[in-house]
Amino acid sequence: MSEVVLKAERRDTGKKAAKAVRNRGLVNGVYYSSGTAAIPIAVPPLAMRPIVYTSDAKIVRLMLDDTAYDCVLKAISFDPVTDKIVHFDLFGVDANAPIEVEVPVILHGLAIGVRDGGILEHTTHKIRVSCLPKDLPEHIEVDVTNLTMAHSIHFSDINIPNVTILGKAEAVIATVVPPRVDESAATGADAPALVGQKGKKPA
Repeated sequence: MSEVVLKAERRDTGKKAAKAVRNRGLVNGVYYSSGTAAIPIAVPPLAMRPIVYTSDAKIVRLMLDDTAYDCVLKAISFDPVTDKIVHFDLFGVDANAPIEVEVPVILHGLAIGVRDGGILEHTTHKIRVSCLPKDLPEHIEVDVTNLTMAHSIHFSDINIPNVTILGKAEAVIATVVPPRVDESAATGADAPALVGQKGKKPA
């Protein structure tokens, strides 16, 4: 499990208050958990980078009023023009209760099918898992070395201690497909026809 510390300050609610936060160069957010009231917060945009721009799943340790809250990033919104972060939601987790989180999938190894001329297709880039916060994997590594032509690796092939893979067991993570063939080149459809005398094809 990877953890990142995020220091935040409380903020007021409402459109004017949210605008005031943005004018200070901060990002509006909210922290909430089951059975508790939401806490509006604000953080510097640079502090969000290790949480948002990463290929790993992380537990966020939110520091607010000298109190630490363990949580996960639940939602995030970006400005459609500037692509800057404009709002985020953090959801509090209980150390003794399972959480559901999407974990990135990383492929490694050179597949046998690729060495034989096939093409490796990475179908699933994130897998939703259920586990205790302490057992949350940063990512799921999938070894494709033994993957042969026209075969696939499925959700059912993944086994991580204390982690439940959510989703259909037959869902495909990666597969090796045969190289694509240009049908027109194979059939000669684009080749010019031979023409005999008077523009007729020879018999």
